[in-house]
Amino acid sequence: MTAQDAQAAESGGADRLELVTDMAADGLTPSAEDFAKIRAAVDLPLRVMLRIRDGFTPGSLDELRTRVAELRAEGAEEFVLGFLGADGTVDLAATGALAEAVAGCRWTFHRALDHSTDRAAVRAAVGHLPGLDTFLTAGSAAGVAAGREVLTAELAKSGEPGYRQQILVGGGLLAEHVPDLRAAGFDAFHIGGAVRVAGWDSPVDTAKVAHWRTLLDN
Repeated sequence: MTAQDAQAAESGGADRLELVTDMAADGLTPSAEDFAKIRAAVDLPLRVMLRIRDGFTPGSLDELRTRVAELRAEGAEEFVLGFLGADGTVDLAATGALAEAVAGCRWTFHRALDHSTDRAAVRAAVGHLPGLDTFLTAGSAAGVAAGREVLTAELAKSGEPGYRQQILVGGGLLAEHVPDLRAAGFDAFHIGGAVRVAGWDSPVDTAKVAHWRTLLDN
C-alpha cells in the first residue's frame, strides 16, 4: 500500500488500514520508511503486518523484533501477526515473543488461524495474550464462502475464553456475502483487492471503497 492508496481508502470511508508489502507472498512487513509516509498521509488507525516470509512459520525472531523496534520508533501502535509450526499447530513461542515485542499495542491474529489444523486450539492458546483484540478470519482457508458456518459458530461463542476478541471477516469476501453476514451479527470486514482498480498492482479506487462503505452502513 502506498500513501496515495491510503488517502484513497480514507476518502472512501475506510475505518482502519492494514499495511503490508509484497502481496505475491500474501503480505509481508512494510519498511519503517513506507509506514512513516503513510502515517503522515492519513489520520486512520494503521495495523502493520509482522511477517517476513511467505507461509506462516516465523523465520528469524531477531529480525522480526528489529522490524518492530523500527516501526514503533516511527509511531506504529497496532500490529497484525500470528505463527504456525510446520505441522499446522500454533507456534505459541513465536507468537508470544512478538506479542511481548509489541507490548502496550493492540494487535490482530491473522489468517494463520484459517490454515491451522485446529482452530479451537489456536484460539485457546493465544486468546490470553495481552493486546490481542481481533481475529482476522474467513472461517476456512478456502475463503468466506466455504467458512460461513464456522464463522457463525465462532460468533455464537463470543465472550467465552478464546472468543472474546472481535471477528474481522476477510479472505475471499465478496459484496454479495455482506447482507447475510451483517444479519448474522458480524460488524467488521476486511477487504483489499476488491477496492483496487485491477488487481493488487493497481491503485485503490475511492469509489470502490465508498461502495463498500455504503454496503456496510446499510
